[in-house]
Amino acid sequence: MTQDLQTKKFEYIFTWFDQNGDGWLTRDDFEKIAALFTALADENDHKNRTAMKNAFMHWWDLLVKAGEGTPGEKIGKEEFLRIMKASIIAPENFENAVGRIVDGMIGALDRDGNGSLSQEEYVRMYDALGIPTATSTEAFKRLDRDGSGELSYAEFRQAIVEFYLSADPSAPGHWPLGPLE
Repeated sequence: MTQDLQTKKFEYIFTWFDQNGDGWLTRDDFEKIAALFTALADENDHKNRTAMKNAFMHWWDLLVKAGEGTPGEKIGKEEFLRIMKASIIAPENFENAVGRIVDGMIGALDRDGNGSLSQEEYVRMYDALGIPTATSTEAFKRLDRDGSGELSYAEFRQAIVEFYLSADPSAPGHWPLGPLE
């Protein structure tokens, strides 16, 4: 993957996760972003709410450990970028941080249990996470690779994997959060 594209994506994530906008990531930021995600699930959906929260906290713990800091630490953008590239996207860590968030999201949003997300479910999810409707609508069209009008679990997971790991700048998975220009 070109460093510029990967850096742009990780900078976007940093800005999104920096919930108070102070230029630092803290445990509090991760708890707040986790709360945004867990709010997507029904309040009685303890399984998916817990899975997403635990995955975000695991991600935070990986950042702190790789930064050789303590849980009270702040992590700046440059350190975040370095750790993302060196540790978070490593296969042994990616699944337990990002992959478990994705699984929890699908489980929480697939309310009819058909293994896929409708465009309405997808757009509603990203609206709740602060992504503009026009962006998420366009992303849905790009990610619905088979044109079924639904995003299967496999299509959604593939999109997230492409977002973090793909070297192809034209891959549909670069769109879950919108264009990176």
